[in-house]
Amino acid sequence: MYPTRHEAEELLKEAEQLNPGPWGDHSRTVAHCAQCIAAQCGLNSDKAYVVGLLHDIGRRFGKRHLGHVSDGYSYMMSLGYDDVARVCLTHSFNGKSIDAYVGNLDTTDEETELIKNELAKINLDEYDKLIQLCDSIGGAEGVMDIIDRMNDVKSRYGYYDPEKWNTNLALKDYFEEKMGQDIYAVVDKETFKPSIY
Repeated sequence: MYPTRHEAEELLKEAEQLNPGPWGDHSRTVAHCAQCIAAQCGLNSDKAYVVGLLHDIGRRFGKRHLGHVSDGYSYMMSLGYDDVARVCLTHSFNGKSIDAYVGNLDTTDEETELIKNELAKINLDEYDKLIQLCDSIGGAEGVMDIIDRMNDVKSRYGYYDPEKWNTNLALKDYFEEKMGQDIYAVVDKETFKPSIY
């Protein structure tokens, strides 16, 4: 229900050609973090890498905000990659509520209904939570402190949902407890830099 690492890397490269921007390196950082944390938590690190790499794949269709969620979900479903489609949907909603979205609500009524209906069917699993966490520490230049990353998003959009903020911090605590290690050490915060494969 998800592509190989190589196939995922090719999908991201193709998407970046269609819509260049820092989101590609952000996606590589998220994938790196997800893989490292998954390996320490007994999760499938290949799956974590792939769903992390493609969580923002909806951006291939242009500069959209909430629209990238429905675009990514629909695109991955069309390719038969249900596990990736799910994370395209869940990565922006750790409370499963569309109201907490940080950014412009630029979806059509149909796209909005799709997001709401599909989110309602999902019980967040470890991969959903993992990518939500990694999305909140993954910068385009490398791994960021979670507070710095959330403040960066807040400065760009003028708002950050307080419940989402607190949930991200709780996710950090959750995975650190699971690993018994500092998250930034596990993901090589000081040395990792995203690069084209």
